[in-house]
Amino acid sequence: MRLGVFLFHESRDPTADAEIIHEAIAEAKLAEDEGMDAVFLAEHHFDGNCVYVDPPAFAAALAMATTRIKIGFAVLQTSLYHPLRMAEQISLIDNLSKGRLIVGLGRGSLVNTHEYSGYEIDPASAQERFEEIEKILLQCWTQEKVVHAGKYWNFEIPMLRPRPYTKPYPPILRSVASEASLAAQARQGRPVIMAAATARGAARNIEVYRAAAQDAGISADKIDQALSECWVARTVVLAPTDAEAHDIGLPYFKMMQTYRAAQSSAFEERTAKANAKPNLAVLCGSPDSMMDDFTSLAKTGIGGVIVRFRTGPMPAEFSARALELFMKDIAPQIR
Repeated sequence: MRLGVFLFHESRDPTADAEIIHEAIAEAKLAEDEGMDAVFLAEHHFDGNCVYVDPPAFAAALAMATTRIKIGFAVLQTSLYHPLRMAEQISLIDNLSKGRLIVGLGRGSLVNTHEYSGYEIDPASAQERFEEIEKILLQCWTQEKVVHAGKYWNFEIPMLRPRPYTKPYPPILRSVASEASLAAQARQGRPVIMAAATARGAARNIEVYRAAAQDAGISADKIDQALSECWVARTVVLAPTDAEAHDIGLPYFKMMQTYRAAQSSAFEERTAKANAKPNLAVLCGSPDSMMDDFTSLAKTGIGGVIVRFRTGPMPAEFSARALELFMKDIAPQIR
Protein backbone atom coordinates (compact mmCIF):
# COMPACT_ATOMS: atom_id res chain seq x y z
CA MET A 1 0.00 0.00 0.00
CA ARG A 2 1.33 3.43 -0.96
CA LEU A 3 1.55 6.12 1.68
CA GLY A 4 0.66 9.78 1.26
CA VAL A 5 0.61 12.75 3.59
CA PHE A 6 -2.22 15.28 3.49
CA LEU A 7 -0.92 18.84 3.76
CA PHE A 8 -3.99 20.61 5.13
CA HIS A 9 -2.40 23.34 7.21
CA GLU A 10 -4.73 25.73 9.02
CA SER A 11 -3.89 29.34 9.85
CA ARG A 12 -6.09 31.30 12.24
CA ASP A 13 -4.00 34.46 12.22
CA PRO A 14 -3.18 36.21 8.91
CA THR A 15 0.14 37.33 10.36
CA ALA A 16 1.13 33.66 10.69
CA ASP A 17 0.27 32.68 7.11
CA ALA A 18 3.80 32.92 5.72
CA GLU A 19 5.28 30.85 8.56
CA ILE A 20 2.68 28.10 8.21
CA ILE A 21 3.01 28.00 4.41
CA HIS A 22 6.72 27.30 4.87
CA GLU A 23 5.91 24.69 7.53
CA ALA A 24 3.79 22.90 4.91
CA ILE A 25 6.74 22.90 2.51
CA ALA A 26 8.96 21.54 5.29
CA GLU A 27 6.47 18.72 5.95
CA ALA A 28 6.52 17.81 2.25
CA LYS A 29 10.32 17.64 2.33
CA LEU A 30 10.21 15.54 5.50
CA ALA A 31 7.71 13.16 3.88
CA GLU A 32 10.08 12.68 0.96
CA ASP A 33 13.07 12.17 3.27
CA GLU A 34 11.14 9.60 5.32
CA GLY A 35 10.22 7.62 2.21
CA MET A 36 6.55 8.47 1.77
CA ASP A 37 5.15 8.05 -1.73
CA ALA A 38 3.06 11.20 -2.17
CA VAL A 39 1.95 14.51 -0.73
CA PHE A 40 -1.63 15.64 -1.30
CA LEU A 41 -3.00 19.18 -1.32
CA ALA A 42 -6.43 20.50 -0.40
CA GLU A 43 -8.23 23.63 -1.57
CA HIS A 44 -10.25 26.11 0.48
CA HIS A 45 -10.51 29.87 0.23
CA PHE A 46 -11.04 32.98 2.36
CA ASP A 47 -11.10 31.34 5.81
CA GLY A 48 -7.59 30.12 6.66
CA ASN A 49 -8.62 26.45 6.72
CA CYS A 50 -6.09 25.74 3.97
CA VAL A 51 -3.35 28.30 4.31
CA TYR A 52 -1.78 27.99 0.84
CA VAL A 53 -5.24 28.37 -0.83
CA ASP A 54 -3.96 27.90 -4.41
CA PRO A 55 -2.98 24.22 -4.85
CA PRO A 56 -1.64 24.53 -8.44
CA ALA A 57 0.72 27.34 -7.42
CA PHE A 58 1.73 25.49 -4.26
CA ALA A 59 2.24 22.25 -6.20
CA ALA A 60 4.65 24.10 -8.49
CA ALA A 61 6.60 25.22 -5.42
CA LEU A 62 6.69 21.65 -4.09
CA ALA A 63 7.83 20.37 -7.48
CA MET A 64 10.89 22.60 -7.15
CA ALA A 65 11.45 21.71 -3.48
CA THR A 66 11.37 17.92 -3.95
CA THR A 67 12.82 15.39 -6.38
CA ARG A 68 11.06 12.04 -5.97
CA ILE A 69 7.77 12.22 -4.09
CA LYS A 70 4.53 12.44 -6.08
CA ILE A 71 2.37 15.54 -5.73
CA GLY A 72 -1.39 15.09 -5.71
CA PHE A 73 -4.53 17.18 -5.43
CA ALA A 74 -7.15 15.97 -2.96
CA VAL A 75 -8.87 17.71 -4.51
CA LEU A 76 -9.07 20.71 -6.82
CA GLN A 77 -12.44 22.47 -6.50
CA THR A 78 -12.82 22.15 -10.23
CA SER A 79 -15.91 24.29 -10.74
CA LEU A 80 -14.04 27.37 -9.47
CA TYR A 81 -11.58 27.29 -12.41
CA HIS A 82 -11.46 28.37 -16.01
CA PRO A 83 -10.80 25.11 -17.89
CA LEU A 84 -8.03 26.44 -20.15
CA ARG A 85 -6.12 27.96 -17.25
CA MET A 86 -6.50 24.72 -15.29
CA ALA A 87 -5.26 22.66 -18.25
CA GLU A 88 -2.21 24.91 -18.63
CA GLN A 89 -1.41 24.90 -14.91
CA ILE A 90 -1.65 21.13 -14.58
CA SER A 91 0.45 20.58 -17.69
CA LEU A 92 3.10 23.00 -16.44
CA ILE A 93 3.29 21.32 -13.01
CA ASP A 94 3.51 17.92 -14.68
CA ASN A 95 6.56 19.21 -16.59
CA LEU A 96 8.13 20.90 -13.57
CA SER A 97 7.80 17.69 -11.55
CA LYS A 98 8.80 15.46 -14.49
CA GLY A 99 5.67 13.36 -14.29
CA ARG A 100 5.06 13.25 -10.53
CA LEU A 101 1.54 14.74 -10.58
CA ILE A 102 -1.70 13.06 -9.45
CA VAL A 103 -4.77 15.06 -10.44
CA GLY A 104 -7.62 14.67 -7.98
CA LEU A 105 -10.78 16.48 -9.08
CA GLY A 106 -13.97 17.35 -7.23
CA ARG A 107 -16.86 19.61 -8.11
CA GLY A 108 -16.19 21.87 -5.12
CA SER A 109 -17.59 22.17 -1.63
CA LEU A 110 -21.33 22.62 -1.15
CA VAL A 111 -20.73 23.41 2.52
CA ASN A 112 -18.53 26.49 2.12
CA THR A 113 -20.79 28.47 -0.19
CA HIS A 114 -18.73 31.62 0.46
CA GLU A 115 -16.08 30.09 -1.80
CA TYR A 116 -18.52 30.10 -4.71
CA SER A 117 -19.81 33.59 -3.99
CA GLY A 118 -16.25 34.89 -3.81
CA TYR A 119 -15.66 33.66 -7.36
CA GLU A 120 -19.14 34.74 -8.50
CA ILE A 121 -20.24 31.19 -9.29
CA ASP A 122 -23.68 29.75 -8.63
CA PRO A 123 -23.24 26.61 -6.46
CA ALA A 124 -26.15 25.01 -8.32
CA SER A 125 -24.02 24.99 -11.47
CA ALA A 126 -21.06 23.21 -9.84
CA GLN A 127 -21.71 19.70 -11.13
CA GLU A 128 -22.39 20.81 -14.70
CA ARG A 129 -19.28 22.98 -14.68
CA PHE A 130 -17.26 20.09 -13.31
CA GLU A 131 -18.36 17.71 -16.06
CA GLU A 132 -17.72 20.26 -18.81
CA ILE A 133 -14.29 21.18 -17.44
CA GLU A 134 -13.12 17.58 -17.26
CA LYS A 135 -14.14 17.04 -20.87
CA ILE A 136 -12.20 20.16 -21.89
CA LEU A 137 -9.09 19.06 -19.98
CA LEU A 138 -8.94 15.78 -21.89
CA GLN A 139 -9.48 17.58 -25.20
CA CYS A 140 -6.68 20.03 -24.46
CA TRP A 141 -4.19 17.32 -23.52
CA THR A 142 -4.93 14.90 -26.36
CA GLN A 143 -5.75 17.14 -29.34
CA GLU A 144 -3.88 19.86 -31.15
CA LYS A 145 -6.52 22.33 -32.30
CA VAL A 146 -9.32 22.45 -29.71
CA VAL A 147 -12.77 23.77 -30.54
CA HIS A 148 -15.29 23.70 -27.73
CA ALA A 149 -18.92 24.82 -27.67
CA GLY A 150 -20.55 24.16 -24.32
CA LYS A 151 -22.96 25.59 -21.80
CA TYR A 152 -20.38 27.56 -19.82
CA TRP A 153 -17.40 27.95 -22.18
CA ASN A 154 -16.95 28.51 -25.89
CA PHE A 155 -13.52 28.85 -27.44
CA GLU A 156 -11.10 27.80 -30.15
CA ILE A 157 -7.34 27.44 -29.58
CA PRO A 158 -4.62 26.19 -31.95
CA MET A 159 -2.92 24.05 -29.26
CA LEU A 160 -2.49 23.97 -25.50
CA ARG A 161 1.10 24.48 -24.40
CA PRO A 162 3.09 23.10 -22.73
CA ARG A 163 2.06 19.57 -23.59
CA PRO A 164 1.85 17.21 -20.60
CA TYR A 165 5.06 15.50 -19.56
CA THR A 166 3.08 12.34 -18.73
CA LYS A 167 1.60 10.68 -21.82
CA PRO A 168 -1.14 11.10 -22.68
CA TYR A 169 -1.79 13.10 -19.47
CA PRO A 170 -1.35 12.79 -15.69
CA PRO A 171 -3.56 10.31 -13.81
CA ILE A 172 -6.99 11.76 -13.01
CA LEU A 173 -8.95 10.64 -9.95
CA ARG A 174 -12.35 11.85 -8.85
CA SER A 175 -13.29 12.31 -5.23
CA VAL A 176 -16.26 10.28 -4.04
CA ALA A 177 -18.22 10.65 -0.81
CA SER A 178 -21.19 8.31 -1.37
CA GLU A 179 -21.75 4.75 -2.55
CA ALA A 180 -23.70 6.06 -5.54
CA SER A 181 -20.84 8.27 -6.76
CA LEU A 182 -18.35 5.48 -6.04
CA ALA A 183 -20.37 3.00 -8.09
CA ALA A 184 -20.71 5.49 -10.95
CA GLN A 185 -16.93 5.82 -11.21
CA ALA A 186 -16.43 2.06 -10.82
CA ARG A 187 -18.69 1.38 -13.80
CA GLN A 188 -16.20 3.41 -15.85
CA GLY A 189 -13.23 1.61 -14.32
CA ARG A 190 -11.87 4.88 -12.97
CA PRO A 191 -9.71 5.19 -9.83
CA VAL A 192 -11.00 7.45 -7.08
CA ILE A 193 -10.08 9.24 -3.88
CA MET A 194 -12.39 8.01 -1.14
CA ALA A 195 -13.49 10.14 1.79
CA ALA A 196 -12.16 9.28 5.24
CA ALA A 197 -13.26 5.80 6.28
CA THR A 198 -12.44 3.16 8.84
CA ALA A 199 -10.87 -0.08 7.63
CA ARG A 200 -14.35 -1.64 7.69
CA GLY A 201 -15.78 1.30 5.75
CA ALA A 202 -12.98 1.09 3.19
CA ALA A 203 -13.62 -2.65 2.81
CA ARG A 204 -17.28 -1.91 2.16
CA ASN A 205 -16.31 0.70 -0.45
CA ILE A 206 -14.07 -1.84 -2.17
CA GLU A 207 -16.99 -4.30 -2.31
CA VAL A 208 -19.24 -1.63 -3.85
CA TYR A 209 -16.55 -0.71 -6.37
CA ARG A 210 -15.90 -4.33 -7.42
CA ALA A 211 -19.58 -5.15 -7.76
CA ALA A 212 -20.36 -2.09 -9.87
CA ALA A 213 -17.33 -2.62 -12.11
CA GLN A 214 -18.14 -6.31 -12.60
CA ASP A 215 -21.75 -5.45 -13.49
CA ALA A 216 -20.37 -3.09 -16.12
CA GLY A 217 -18.37 -5.94 -17.67
CA ILE A 218 -14.94 -4.79 -16.57
CA SER A 219 -12.41 -7.62 -16.23
CA ALA A 220 -11.01 -8.66 -12.86
CA ASP A 221 -7.50 -7.60 -13.86
CA LYS A 222 -8.66 -4.12 -14.82
CA ILE A 223 -10.64 -3.80 -11.60
CA ASP A 224 -7.58 -4.74 -9.56
CA GLN A 225 -5.52 -2.24 -11.51
CA ALA A 226 -8.04 0.55 -10.91
CA LEU A 227 -8.23 -0.24 -7.18
CA SER A 228 -4.44 -0.19 -6.96
CA GLU A 229 -4.63 3.47 -8.06
CA CYS A 230 -7.33 4.43 -5.53
CA TRP A 231 -6.65 6.29 -2.27
CA VAL A 232 -8.53 6.66 1.01
CA ALA A 233 -8.04 9.45 3.55
CA ARG A 234 -7.26 9.01 7.26
CA THR A 235 -6.66 11.60 9.99
CA VAL A 236 -4.43 10.54 12.86
CA VAL A 237 -3.27 11.98 16.16
CA LEU A 238 -0.13 9.91 16.70
CA ALA A 239 2.29 10.07 19.62
CA PRO A 240 4.67 7.64 21.35
CA THR A 241 2.03 6.84 23.99
CA ASP A 242 -1.77 6.75 24.09
CA ALA A 243 -1.75 9.21 26.97
CA GLU A 244 0.23 11.84 25.07
CA ALA A 245 -1.89 11.44 21.97
CA HIS A 246 -5.13 11.88 23.91
CA ASP A 247 -3.97 14.54 26.37
CA ILE A 248 -1.80 16.68 24.10
CA GLY A 249 -2.60 15.84 20.48
CA LEU A 250 -6.36 15.24 20.46
CA PRO A 251 -7.25 18.74 21.73
CA TYR A 252 -5.84 20.18 18.48
CA PHE A 253 -8.27 18.05 16.47
CA LYS A 254 -11.15 19.22 18.66
CA MET A 255 -10.03 22.84 18.27
CA MET A 256 -10.13 22.36 14.50
CA GLN A 257 -13.72 21.12 14.70
CA THR A 258 -14.76 24.00 16.95
CA TYR A 259 -13.08 26.56 14.71
CA ARG A 260 -14.81 25.30 11.60
CA ALA A 261 -18.17 25.05 13.33
CA ALA A 262 -17.84 28.69 14.35
CA GLN A 263 -17.07 29.70 10.76
CA SER A 264 -20.06 28.03 9.16
CA SER A 265 -23.37 26.94 10.62
CA ALA A 266 -23.59 24.43 7.76
CA PHE A 267 -20.64 22.63 9.30
CA GLU A 268 -22.39 21.99 12.60
CA GLU A 269 -24.25 18.89 11.42
CA ARG A 270 -21.06 17.36 10.01
CA THR A 271 -19.21 18.08 13.25
CA ALA A 272 -21.93 16.43 15.31
CA LYS A 273 -21.75 13.32 13.15
CA ALA A 274 -17.98 13.19 13.47
CA ASN A 275 -18.16 13.45 17.24
CA ALA A 276 -20.71 10.64 17.31
CA LYS A 277 -18.25 8.39 15.51
CA PRO A 278 -14.80 9.40 16.75
CA ASN A 279 -13.07 6.39 15.18
CA LEU A 280 -14.21 7.59 11.77
CA ALA A 281 -13.20 11.19 12.37
CA VAL A 282 -9.73 10.53 13.77
CA LEU A 283 -7.42 7.73 14.87
CA CYS A 284 -5.80 8.71 18.15
CA GLY A 285 -3.08 6.90 20.07
CA SER A 286 0.30 5.23 19.85
CA PRO A 287 1.53 3.18 16.88
CA ASP A 288 0.49 -0.02 18.65
CA SER A 289 -3.03 1.32 19.19
CA MET A 290 -3.68 2.09 15.54
CA MET A 291 -1.68 -0.73 13.97
CA ASP A 292 -4.70 -3.03 13.54
CA ASP A 293 -6.65 -0.33 11.72
CA PHE A 294 -3.87 0.27 9.20
CA THR A 295 -3.04 -3.40 8.65
CA SER A 296 -6.75 -4.10 8.07
CA LEU A 297 -6.89 -1.20 5.65
CA ALA A 298 -3.90 -2.58 3.73
CA LYS A 299 -5.66 -5.94 3.35
CA THR A 300 -8.63 -4.38 1.55
CA GLY A 301 -6.65 -3.98 -1.65
CA ILE A 302 -6.83 -0.19 -1.69
CA GLY A 303 -3.83 1.30 -3.45
CA GLY A 304 -2.92 3.98 -0.96
CA VAL A 305 -3.82 5.87 2.20
CA ILE A 306 -3.56 9.65 2.56
CA VAL A 307 -2.65 10.39 6.18
CA ARG A 308 -3.25 13.75 7.77
CA PHE A 309 -0.93 14.26 10.72
CA ARG A 310 -1.52 17.94 11.41
CA THR A 311 -4.91 19.25 12.54
CA GLY A 312 -5.98 22.66 13.80
CA PRO A 313 -3.28 24.77 15.45
CA MET A 314 -1.04 21.77 16.09
CA PRO A 315 2.65 22.76 16.28
CA ALA A 316 4.82 21.67 13.38
CA GLU A 317 7.09 19.74 15.76
CA PHE A 318 4.21 17.52 16.93
CA SER A 319 3.03 16.60 13.43
CA ALA A 320 6.60 16.09 12.20
CA ARG A 321 7.31 13.68 15.03
CA ALA A 322 4.04 11.86 14.24
CA LEU A 323 5.06 11.45 10.60
CA GLU A 324 8.45 10.08 11.60
CA LEU A 325 6.85 7.73 14.11
CA PHE A 326 4.37 6.50 11.50
CA MET A 327 7.11 5.74 9.00
CA LYS A 328 9.27 4.02 11.61
CA ASP A 329 6.67 1.82 13.32
CA ILE A 330 3.59 1.50 11.09
CA ALA A 331 4.77 1.85 7.49
CA PRO A 332 6.94 -1.29 7.47
CA GLN A 333 3.90 -3.38 8.45
CA ILE A 334 1.58 -2.17 5.71
CA ARG A 335 3.79 -1.82 2.66
